[in-house]
Amino acid sequence: MTACGIVLAAGAGSRYGQPKVFARAADGVLWLEQVVVALREGGCSEVLVVIGAEAERAVSIVSTLGAVSAVVATDWELGLSASVRAGLAGAANTDADSAVIAPVDVPGMPASVVARVLRAGAGGEGLARAIYDERPGHPVAIGRDHWELVAASVHGDSGANRYLATHAAVAVECADLWDGSDIDTR
Repeated sequence: MTACGIVLAAGAGSRYGQPKVFARAADGVLWLEQVVVALREGGCSEVLVVIGAEAERAVSIVSTLGAVSAVVATDWELGLSASVRAGLAGAANTDADSAVIAPVDVPGMPASVVARVLRAGAGGEGLARAIYDERPGHPVAIGRDHWELVAASVHGDSGANRYLATHAAVAVECADLWDGSDIDTR
């Protein structure tokens, strides 16, 4: 079984003040790099980064990360759903049977969380999401059998939450590994 990591990094980051694909930690490391490393070390053999806002500049950032591919969500302004659709379409061009999806604004996400969620949701029929003290969070693992259905179910600025809930995704408690926090503002 193989997994493809998908980093959602297409938005303009209006609450943050810039696209989060360019955001850096206090030590200067790109958030994007931190999430890519967590996905790779957590079991993803391939990583795709979905970009949109300031795409030309974002491609140059993605190209510095080595074996990572950029996928452009040309309709990124429609919201998170556009990024999810673009990422899953990109994953469909790989040999992966699972996709692990995480937004770029979770730079603290450890590889151990990715590995745990991937174990629970591996395979073409798999469906799992991290939870933190029973609160839904990231990442999510979606088996290939669900990709088209998830892509068809997302709209506007909503991701796969409804699909995961109505299709009994395995809830994977990860609060012992991380707090699940994302960063919305500076």
